[in-house]
Amino acid sequence: MPPKRRNAGSIQSKETKNKPESSSSVSKTSTELTAKKHRDKDTDFIALCKRLRVSDVVCDRTWKMYKSLQQSLDELQVDQKKLWGAALFAIVTDMDANSFTLTQVLKDVGMNVKQFVALVRKLDINLDTISTKVNSTLTHLENKYEVTMALYQRFEKTCKSIFAVPTQTKENETIRACWTMFLLAKGRTLQMEDDLVISFQLLLCTLELFTKRCSPECLQPLYQSAISKFQSPVTRTSRRNQVNAKARVTEPVVDLPLLETLCKENECNVDEVKNVYQTSFSAFVVSLDLHKTSGLPQASSINQQYEEHYLKCRDIDARLFLDSDETLLSPQVEPVQVERTPKKNMLEEDAMVIPQTPIRATMNSIQQLRGDLTARGDQPSTNLATYFKNCTVDPAQDILKRLETLGQKFSQRFAEAVGPQCISLGKERFNLGVKLYYKVMEAMLKSEERRLSEQNFSKLLNNSTFHTSLLACALEVVMATYGESSFKTGGYSHGRNAGEPGTADLCFPWILDVLNLSAFDFYKVIESFIKADTTLIKDIVKHLETCENLIMERIAWKTGSPLFELLKQEHELGSVEQTETPASFNQPLQHNHTAADLYLSPVHPSLRILAPDSPAKAGSQAAAPPPSQNARQMHSNSLSLFYKKLYRLAYTRLKMLCSYLLSSHPELELIIWTLFQHTLQHNYELMRDRHLDQLMMSSMYAICKVKIVELRFKSIVLSYKDMPNTSQETFKHVLIGDDHYDSIIIFYNQVFMQKLKTNILQYASTRPPTLSPIPQIHRSHSKFPSSPLRVPGSNNVYISPMKSSHSPCIMTPRSRMLVSIGESFGTPNRFQKINQMVNSGERSLKRTSDHIGTPKHLKRLRFDVDGQDEADGSKSDGDSRLIQRLNDLSSARSRMQEQKMKEDVESRKGQH
Repeated sequence: MPPKRRNAGSIQSKETKNKPESSSSVSKTSTELTAKKHRDKDTDFIALCKRLRVSDVVCDRTWKMYKSLQQSLDELQVDQKKLWGAALFAIVTDMDANSFTLTQVLKDVGMNVKQFVALVRKLDINLDTISTKVNSTLTHLENKYEVTMALYQRFEKTCKSIFAVPTQTKENETIRACWTMFLLAKGRTLQMEDDLVISFQLLLCTLELFTKRCSPECLQPLYQSAISKFQSPVTRTSRRNQVNAKARVTEPVVDLPLLETLCKENECNVDEVKNVYQTSFSAFVVSLDLHKTSGLPQASSINQQYEEHYLKCRDIDARLFLDSDETLLSPQVEPVQVERTPKKNMLEEDAMVIPQTPIRATMNSIQQLRGDLTARGDQPSTNLATYFKNCTVDPAQDILKRLETLGQKFSQRFAEAVGPQCISLGKERFNLGVKLYYKVMEAMLKSEERRLSEQNFSKLLNNSTFHTSLLACALEVVMATYGESSFKTGGYSHGRNAGEPGTADLCFPWILDVLNLSAFDFYKVIESFIKADTTLIKDIVKHLETCENLIMERIAWKTGSPLFELLKQEHELGSVEQTETPASFNQPLQHNHTAADLYLSPVHPSLRILAPDSPAKAGSQAAAPPPSQNARQMHSNSLSLFYKKLYRLAYTRLKMLCSYLLSSHPELELIIWTLFQHTLQHNYELMRDRHLDQLMMSSMYAICKVKIVELRFKSIVLSYKDMPNTSQETFKHVLIGDDHYDSIIIFYNQVFMQKLKTNILQYASTRPPTLSPIPQIHRSHSKFPSSPLRVPGSNNVYISPMKSSHSPCIMTPRSRMLVSIGESFGTPNRFQKINQMVNSGERSLKRTSDHIGTPKHLKRLRFDVDGQDEADGSKSDGDSRLIQRLNDLSSARSRMQEQKMKEDVESRKGQH
């Protein structure tokens, strides 16, 4: 069943709380299925419901869902029983009426985890069948499964190096007990069981305990010699002193030489693992009374306790990894690929990359981060201290007080999210962040000194927002390196209730909430941070850029954001027209503004003291405004740069969506962009508590309507789902007003169209608005080239930006061949491979089109309460996207043929 936190029974969505039949009391009072009430249903379906012990209400709702989707689901060509299992999962997740575990339903319907998750998502035929709650549960389930799979693969490999070949049942039982005890430790210690790093460190702790308690003959020579010669004997306590002994429980003692060997063999930092052992794992061992004996834990007891935990969580039975159970099998995942400098004239593509497991890749990233910061202490360096002393007001004491306060808050919130015993791990993460914070601050100040020939940065260094933002960025880098902040959730928090203990995850923007920092203030430091720290790896740079995009798309537009106050002031100044001048729209995004400029950028109107294109001073004293007739009111650099980036991001996403849907109407792209850009500039209140893409999709639909181009909202949403970094929350959960949320169609009808009706209709007139200039496509501020791109029409041919000296770069996927134009291919058979790849792609495309058959009408989009397909109430059926694309290609081909015929006719006339 869906992964469920220990307190998840009390966590319900607003929709669930408002439905009496979906409360937990229903599942308790009607657990028995009454067959007589379900005579209208398939007998095999009723049998499945009985085996899974679902209630009458669940049975009814699942059957209703199945029947409503039956016609559409016939296209999936999936066994009926599997569809029932997927529907049951969706219903009980929505109702919080769990009566079976995920493994139980997987075994009953004969599927593995990956297949089952994919099938549940396919049930979302009408895009409103699967709720955001179910989708977030699936995402969490996938994350936990992938982490556990990676951990088991490492466990299996490590056991082979520790234990002698298990020829006896006893040795096999030891390995099984070790894995089961680790699963129990992870389940009891961590509230975030999908945390890869801490889970892996717990695994090493478990292996240490079993290894040192095993008989020496059961171990490989390396680990026989690694175990300490001196083991602290278990002392017997007299009855007279038993009461006192309980009051002062002896903590388990770690075998440091053994732990060091385990960490070295697994490329893990021993200090971090020791910390986990002494805090989290030690308390777990005590809870099992294992500290009172030196023998191996009893397998039966460990197994029974894990069974109870598994039945309570109702997700996968991870013990089945030991048996290579079919429910946990999945297609072989390609290892993470790490780029390295290719050797000259290397012919084999495999020589271009170093395959890495997820654990190895993460450990390498951590090792690099820690290595860069090892030499730095927790205090400012001599150079940084000098900058502090050069200030008119020394900021050193305020900085230390701020770090102390935020450090306590961070550690506490980290422990609340990860696990109650993990507060010391939070302190460790924070200390790493502080070292990085000092490092980047020093680099920024050195850069400012070179730029401005200034050493007094009193204004900047006494700006609390600057320091908090810089610290937040450093902490985000640390947590992303440890894999504790990612974007598998699309930047949303799984739909769980914020503030509930144990419900938070550490994904961005968690750090903003912890440090009470606005997203708009945080955005100001990102670009300068990336430029200042040249040691950041590619993945971390991409992570920070994704943070910046999320801020521009959604997070900076939340109620209470200083962005709205700045926009209001700019409107009052009458300068909103200049947030992006037409002349600069199509110019590269180049600017001289650093973090210092942006944090000192005015919030209140004042006289501009510099020429418009000159960088602002970051020194301690503000220059007096010169008595000039050209002096004019100053505008916010931070707002101007924000809008420049926002427009480029908005246009990039719109261009991608237009390429999916309007390739046969290229003239509409500029018109849609004009409406979109106008809305962002003049109707920015529509962005409050909403998402940039909601305005984008609404603009596209509006223009297609007035231009009489048939485009259904469902087609827009389907194509939007194919775009990178999107979430179904964006089109299923749109603010309508007064904390009321509904689908994007309702938003279009009741909000967007009502607000912009007059402007939209202008595009149908004979004198439409002037088209907005197109911004130049956003370029990453990272030092890394963009990813390889697939050649349209082929799944096998990729092109990539050239590096230096015709060096081929890394390609994805790994099985593809690397070709660098301008270099020798080496052997002739490489040309044959290229031909085979291209030909196989053509045959694959042909097979796809051959089996399309008669186009089936898409089901109506049931977003709105009336069940009507389109925003204007009309009903229309259309072809699938694939059919539409083929039709577009056919139309284009016909137009080309007609044009060729005309040219031939004109040519003949010319000859006569």
